[in-house]
Order: sequence, then structure tokens, then C-alpha cells
Amino acid sequence: MGQKTWTILALLVALLAGFYQLYLNPLLIRFGKGRIIEALGNEHCTSVPELQACEKLVLHEPSGIIYLACSTPSSRVHWTPAVGKLNPAGASFDDYVATYDLQTSRVTRLQLHNFTSSRGLSLHGMDVVPSISNPEELWVYLVNHRKPLQVDSTILGADSAIEIFKTMVGSHVLEHIQTIEDPVINTPNDIVGFGDGSSFYFTNDHGSKTGLVRQLDLFGWASTSVGYCKLGHGCKYAVTGMHANNGIARAQNDTFYVANCVFGGISILERQGDDTLVITDTVKAGEYIFRQWLDIPHPCQCADRGFDNVMVDADGVVWAAGLSKAMTLLFKHFNNPSIPSPSSALRISINTGPASFYGEKYRVDKVFEDDGSLASGITSVVHDARRKRLFLHGLASPALVCCPSK
Repeated sequence: MGQKTWTILALLVALLAGFYQLYLNPLLIRFGKGRIIEALGNEHCTSVPELQACEKLVLHEPSGIIYLACSTPSSRVHWTPAVGKLNPAGASFDDYVATYDLQTSRVTRLQLHNFTSSRGLSLHGMDVVPSISNPEELWVYLVNHRKPLQVDSTILGADSAIEIFKTMVGSHVLEHIQTIEDPVINTPNDIVGFGDGSSFYFTNDHGSKTGLVRQLDLFGWASTSVGYCKLGHGCKYAVTGMHANNGIARAQNDTFYVANCVFGGISILERQGDDTLVITDTVKAGEYIFRQWLDIPHPCQCADRGFDNVMVDADGVVWAAGLSKAMTLLFKHFNNPSIPSPSSALRISINTGPASFYGEKYRVDKVFEDDGSLASGITSVVHDARRKRLFLHGLASPALVCCPSK
């Protein structure tokens, strides 16, 4: 080979080495490469194996009842559109909403009423909201990943829709109200609803349903969005150009929190008069990185991983399910749920400590971590601030886990 060829090869090697060192290796570390799992907050916990593969948990705070959107681990292996699993032959399409009452340890699978669709339920995100007219009446909003009609799902993806149900506190019945279909409901992941039973926001976790372009999100491609729907008025994009959207939560003051499942961190958004959303702040991933330079004490570096579902507890504190070992979760646990995947729970609050003087507005604390032997593949965390309990479950997890919280 000539000198010019050697020069080109050397340049390519240098570019690849730079790409690995400056971008790919930090990304792999964020995905859990080399991470040591710390046993934290996983003592005195109980498991509820009757409840499996429950991707989303919602607390009804007045009663302490947990609502869960559940499936089966085997179904998740074949049909989970969010991670590109599009084999409808192995899907159940018989997913369900259940409740768990901690006081009685009772598990109840809610029965469907007036849901006549032959396409069934394949559940993902969920929200449960008291009615504005009757606090004992609850609106249940569900992300339903339906199999497409007469089309190869591996080509066009899932035909996802939003289902609205209604129930009463303590009831065993879910009454179907309406199915919402719209092109904006493209790759829905999680949802927050309102007490009017007719409006909601949801995250789209990719810009397209299928194709290699989806993989660009791993490298920072900002293709995800938040949509808004109002019955009788249709759906629209509330905000676009976001990166790796996953869980979404809403505070009482109409502040919204959207998790980033790749780089970690949370986008904080405010609702506008036209129902669009504007990003006003972020909880940055890895925001503790400069603390060692400033010699500021810190409890952990736990914005160093992807976040899945998020929730706001009764004290206004944000909680997130942390992806401690994202590569184990995606490439092992989701393919074989019997393989344990380490999990963590993170608490995000306003920083009142010394670091706040250096511009660190938010404090991120890791309050739970487990190697997967107790809590495996966790994608949803709920904190009951009144009763001091932490609930954890996941997309393909073998059981609901309940732990005391401080």
C-alpha cells in the first residue's frame, strides 16, 4: 500500500478511537458498563408473584391502592413495540389492569365491561385519575399496542391507540368509554390524563415505528415527542424534537416531567394556554460530575443512567425508575425474563445543600438498588409518601416488590 493509503487508514483509526473514547465509551458506561451494583433499601421487602410483567404502576393516594398495567413475561418477549419486539404470534393481547391493596394484601384483576374490540389489550403506559365531579370515580387511561389489521407488523409496527375506561374506587369492573386513534399517537409509551375523562398527554418514544432510523436515538437523535388529545378536538403535538422520551408525570400545578431513557435526566415542561408544552428546565444527566473538582460532599452519582417511568408523590418529590444495567435489561432480561436485571429507584428534589450555591438546582438521590435477585427489570417506581412505602415493578418482571421507605 502507498503512503496515501496508510495515511487514510491512520486517520480512520484515529477518528474511530476518538469516537469510542469521547462518545461510545461514555455511552456504554451510562448503559451500565463496569457499574458496581450497591445493595440499598432492599431489606424488609415483600414480593407479590401473582402480579407479573406490570410495566406501569399508579398510586391512588387516598386509599393506598396500587393500580397496575400487567401482561405476562412470555408475551413481553414477543410483543413490546417500544423495544422493537413485533411478533404478534407470541403476544397475549389479553393484558389486564389489576389492583393491589397493601393493607389486605389483596390482588384483584379488574373485569372489562363494554370493551367489545376483538383486538384485545396489549398494555404499556397507564394513568388513573380521580374524576373532577366525583373523587370516588376514576378515569383510567391506557396505552394499547394493538396488532395491525392485515399488515405485517414487522414492516409497519404496532397500530397503537389510547383506551379510556372508568371505574370506582374499590370496584372490580372497568367500563370502557372510548378508543382514541390518531396519527399523532405514533409510538406511545406513557400517558397522563385529566379528571374530565376526555383529555390527556402522552409520550412518543421514537419518531418512527420501525426501521434502523430508530437506533439513531441511542446516539442523541432527537426524534421523540409529547402529544395531546382532547375528545371532540383531535390530537396534536404538544412538543417535538425531544430525545429518548419515556415516562411522563404531572404535578398539581401543571408542571410535567418527562424522563430520558438513554442519557438519563428529566425534562421539565410547563403547559401553555393552547395546550402545548414548553421545556423550562432540565435535571441533567451526570450533573454531579464536577463535584469532585469543587470538593463538595455528595451522596451518589445517580443521574448517570437512563430513567424509565416517573411519578410525583404527595410531597411533590419526583421519583424515577433507574436503568442500572440497561444493556442487561435490553439484550438479556427482555429476551429471557428469568435472567435477573439490576434495578434502582431515584428521588429527585430541590437541592437545599451546599451544591446549590454552585448552581446545582436539583438533587438526585439513589434510594433503592438491587442486583435483580429481588427486584428485576424494574421500569416503574411508586412512592407512597403518606404510608412510607416504595413499590417497584417492570415490563417483564416476575413480581411486584414492596419496600419500606424513609
